[in-house]
Amino acid sequence: MVERVKATDAALELIEMLKEKHGPLLFHQSGGCCDGSSPMCYEEGDLLIGSQDVLLGKIGDTPFYINKKQYDYWKHTQLIIDVVDGRGGMFSLEGVEGKRFLTRSRAFTDEEYKELKESIES
Repeated sequence: MVERVKATDAALELIEMLKEKHGPLLFHQSGGCCDGSSPMCYEEGDLLIGSQDVLLGKIGDTPFYINKKQYDYWKHTQLIIDVVDGRGGMFSLEGVEGKRFLTRSRAFTDEEYKELKESIES
């Protein structure tokens, strides 16, 4: 099964460390305002998920959401969550660790996109 969102080993390690410190987490792909278009990591419950948010999947057993309008724009791409050194979004939990999550992407192949569409329809 093709995943809409996945994480690198480095990102998964950081997620585990953050879960140990903060408990259950959630991610939301920022749409560009204050923190650019970074994946934002929150303690579960610190960000209210609304009817306009789409669950893309889970990374490190942590739900990953994106706004529906942004999803419609990016639905042809797989989001690959990575981590790099540096300060990220001021509201994201990893900032104090001297790391920041980073979204990389790649376009789905025609075959992968067809598989995703079929899985939604069934």
